[in-house]
Amino acid sequence: MESSDAGTLLFAWRGCLFRVPDQVQPPKAGSLFFCRHLAVRPGERVLEIGAGLGLAAVLAARGGASVVATDIIPEAVEIIRANAMLNGVAVEARLGDCYAPVAGERFDLVCTNPPQMPTPPGRTRRDPVAAADNGGADGWEILDRVIRGAREHLRPGGRLVFTIFAFLGPKTALAKVEAAGLAPTIVASELQSFPRIAYERLEHIRSVDAEATVPAGVPETVERFVIQGIVPR
Repeated sequence: MESSDAGTLLFAWRGCLFRVPDQVQPPKAGSLFFCRHLAVRPGERVLEIGAGLGLAAVLAARGGASVVATDIIPEAVEIIRANAMLNGVAVEARLGDCYAPVAGERFDLVCTNPPQMPTPPGRTRRDPVAAADNGGADGWEILDRVIRGAREHLRPGGRLVFTIFAFLGPKTALAKVEAAGLAPTIVASELQSFPRIAYERLEHIRSVDAEATVPAGVPETVERFVIQGIVPR
């Protein structure tokens, strides 16, 4: 990552170049993990919810998919369009919350690497930087909505793919996906450095860590999972 003019960073990865303005969070380990395990087939119709700077959306489009990318932050929608153009691909970027911008539409793949950091009471903020992390009291605020709405926006055989931190609970994730009518699996897992913001919220995270994934003391790492749910044919 290197500095550019006008407060914009440039991020190069997998043969692509991305502009990262101040209003949009730069890629972190979770974003790269998500993209590495996001299998997209040529000709598929793909929806990415909360696309940020468009990293996964652009890579999916390069892989031959027809991509719709959404975000609630206007600056993110603008940079998704700019990054698609910069990399010579077509991505349809839309402004809006969760499935609202794609009402009545269906896809082969719905994917998201959403804000999921458990947020203590009174710590909720709506600025773009906070919006990229805050996942509600237990971290599931956005993911629950994505999971619940997935089946009506997926074609038969379609896939929902998302990431979670271990402290949200992999067993919980599989149960939620199954309850939504999809067949759940864990696609991949990876140990990552414990996030800085998670240290700031460690006491609260321990209070919602129903599967007791956070060790005693000061944790150095956290496991991250890619979860998939498939609509029965």
